[in-house]
Amino acid sequence: MEARRHWDDKVTEKAKKSVNQELLVYKPIKEVKLENFKNVWTLICTVSYNLLADTYVQTEFSQMVLYLYCAPYTLELNYCQKLIQKELTGYNADLVCLQEVDRNVFTDSLVQAFKAFGLEGVFQIKQHEGLATFYQKSKFNLLSQHDIAFHEALQSDPLHKELLEKLVLYPSAQKKVLQRSSVLQVSVLQSTKDSSKNICVANTHLYWQPKGGYIRLIQMAVALAHVRHVSCILYPGIPVIFCGDFNSTPLTEMYHFVINGNIPEDHEAWASNGEEEPSNMFLTHFFKMKSACSEPAYTNYVGGFHGYLDYIFIDLKALEVEQVIPLPSHEEITTHQALPSVSHPSDHTVLVCELKWKQPCV
Repeated sequence: MEARRHWDDKVTEKAKKSVNQELLVYKPIKEVKLENFKNVWTLICTVSYNLLADTYVQTEFSQMVLYLYCAPYTLELNYCQKLIQKELTGYNADLVCLQEVDRNVFTDSLVQAFKAFGLEGVFQIKQHEGLATFYQKSKFNLLSQHDIAFHEALQSDPLHKELLEKLVLYPSAQKKVLQRSSVLQVSVLQSTKDSSKNICVANTHLYWQPKGGYIRLIQMAVALAHVRHVSCILYPGIPVIFCGDFNSTPLTEMYHFVINGNIPEDHEAWASNGEEEPSNMFLTHFFKMKSACSEPAYTNYVGGFHGYLDYIFIDLKALEVEQVIPLPSHEEITTHQALPSVSHPSDHTVLVCELKWKQPCV
């Protein structure tokens, strides 16, 4: 507690007043004028962001260990929400996919703040927090939602029968996979200007544990099979945008699986955590996807770790990247040692890009 008292002594009433004044004129980290690019209705400004749920921030471990370098007031919910709202509304986005969203933050803060900018949202609870997807009402109508919890879908949906049959051969791994509460949010949107243009927007936050690579692989296999069912069977031929915090760097098996379309039976991912993990599992998926924002050095920067964990994956058959908004510089990120900080309310950075259809969707 001494460290906390030390910070409290340093943050005087004068300093707090100064901070509040800065909030009134706060602008997005990268001042971006996207309005000039958005006159064409085929462009889709897309945002993905892990907000850092307040339910995690307020734990003793976060306060006393994980974010010890943060002044206490920068971790307060009201302070963070002001920064988040100003950051996200500044991009004039068409799609906003958020992870680690507290339920009260969605209902009491984001819904009202985004409504003023023409955005409407849907929410899916995970356990202590959830996922939120917002869309620009002037540009899209919400046709349907197809949200799932991975562990429930894997056990009950015939779509995943073959994968489950492989997994049951490894009881310890099966138990760990089914214990995870991760969810997938899938929304089908229709263009308000061209009813032939529908799009499938997926949003997720995969399991976080560093040695849980095989769990993330199975979760992603379930996710892509489900998304294929929505985008190929229920709505044949519609393109996919898949956003989220995948807790996987570009060097991991999860990223390899998404980009290359398969994971071989003998991949090291199946043996990276000892004998408990499954082996001899060949995974494949239907899509040809790429990371719209390429591969920056990191999207998560905390004391002791930094890595590229967040992605906006796009369907290469139907979508292409028009432009990517640069991430904050390393100097900006490390000005206050790491994230979160006085100017960055989350330990993740925001991904922003503009996408466009390659050709009309059927």
